[in-house]
Amino acid sequence: MDKQNLIKKIEEARNSRLIAYITGDRQPFATRIAEDVVPIFNRHLEGIKIKAQPKGSLKISLFIYTRGGDMVAPLRIVKLIRSYCDEFEVLIPYKCHSAGTLIALGADKIVMGRLGELSPVDPTTMHPYNPQNPLNPQQRLEISVEDLNSYFLLAREMAKVKEEEMDKVFENLVNKIHPLSLGNAYRALRMGKMIAEKLLEMPKTKKLSKEEVKKIVDEITSRICIHGYPITRDEAEGLGLPIEKAEGELEKDLWNLYEVYGKEMKLGIPFHPLEVLGDKEIAEVKYTGAYIETDGLLDQFIFKGKIQKTIRDNKPAIDMNIEPPRWNQIK
Repeated sequence: MDKQNLIKKIEEARNSRLIAYITGDRQPFATRIAEDVVPIFNRHLEGIKIKAQPKGSLKISLFIYTRGGDMVAPLRIVKLIRSYCDEFEVLIPYKCHSAGTLIALGADKIVMGRLGELSPVDPTTMHPYNPQNPLNPQQRLEISVEDLNSYFLLAREMAKVKEEEMDKVFENLVNKIHPLSLGNAYRALRMGKMIAEKLLEMPKTKKLSKEEVKKIVDEITSRICIHGYPITRDEAEGLGLPIEKAEGELEKDLWNLYEVYGKEMKLGIPFHPLEVLGDKEIAEVKYTGAYIETDGLLDQFIFKGKIQKTIRDNKPAIDMNIEPPRWNQIK
């Protein structure tokens, strides 16, 4: 089945209207959840609204594959979707990480296949310079909130640093990383917790208590210290999230839809310029880095450019000149 037929089949099974949102993970064309998709989502939701009227209550199913992105964008995306529908669910055939997990927290139901996985929300900020490479001050160093937490845990648990001496541990860190960068990382952690809490308050079908919300937020923002740790559907259910396990024909259809996008975008497959060039000296490259698709509407985030064989320092090399990517309204 092609994408459109699979979308229609899943819509019929879920008694809903489906939006597919796929961000790519193929370097150098990887994409992330970001706020630029908000007006595009609105176009698709308007199209759904027109077709749905006047048929009563509306259920939106968001089919999603992503490795993460901006932390604020999920709040805007979920608020927008919920403003159009009476019920909102996410369909997760495989990876729905970080910012994708935040989107799932705002759903009334999280439908996961056997390979479906959420992940911890580990905000990462950028250090203004890389102390490991002073010759290149423009190179930035990623600072993971979980790395900072683990640094202090290392001091307490393995180095057996006493509590009254932890100020020296902090001082050593400040000498390596600018204090404002540390403050920015802590702000990112607080923001991640706040956004997760706000999203968990949105579902209508299962209202969580303050204690349940705190448990989920602490688990996905602090306790799980590995950013890429896969939270399976059983673990997510154990946390208290509204999980529905996709089974049978539904699970097959969700996986088949993922595979169609996966093959088109070559998800998880490294990009090799020589595959495009072959025997040619120069070749054009065009790649879709993200999709937003509904029944009858399609937007693609497209990379375009040229790849050329060249000689650099008397050695064969490849130059790749990619234009700034942008969203394209296909239909």
